[in-house]
Amino acid sequence: MSVHHHVFDTLIGPCGVAWSERGLVAVQFPEKDLAVTERRLIAKSRSAGAAAPPSEVTPVIAGITRYLAGERVDFSAIPVDLGGIDDFRRSLYEALRAVAFGTTTTYGALAKQLGLEGPEAARDVGAAMGQNPVPIVIPCHRVLAAGGKLGGFSAPGGVATKQKLLALEGVHFDGGAPRLPGF
Repeated sequence: MSVHHHVFDTLIGPCGVAWSERGLVAVQFPEKDLAVTERRLIAKSRSAGAAAPPSEVTPVIAGITRYLAGERVDFSAIPVDLGGIDDFRRSLYEALRAVAFGTTTTYGALAKQLGLEGPEAARDVGAAMGQNPVPIVIPCHRVLAAGGKLGGFSAPGGVATKQKLLALEGVHFDGGAPRLPGF
């Protein structure tokens, strides 16, 4: 099954998506420049090359662009191709898709939801969040550490990016509003 990608402009810089016939395969946040963003997206998705997005991907691009401009967008119905992902992460990502815009959960709560217990379960959830191939669409930024602390974030910009994405949704840790463009 072939995978293709497309890089597009947003208020925070060039982002990218990759897709297969079954759905979205990858979302890429901006890197240092467009070329690095595209290289990272190709490596992450194993894209066969750039292409014009098909009609089912165009709304995803528009949604990501609007979301990063501060609009409320629901990505829960976007088809995602999780082929090649282990059963644990597949179940976890499906559960995470139910966490709505402007709400958060914790690594431990997600682990319990999947029937896992103990401190290692929350760490396993955190590790799986770091491997999320489609951030924003599978909203790993909405998962917090115990006690409502931010926890980690593997996208470019790390925890600062996570905090800014949450601020776009009205979840603030610094008492301020999100700053756009470019966060």
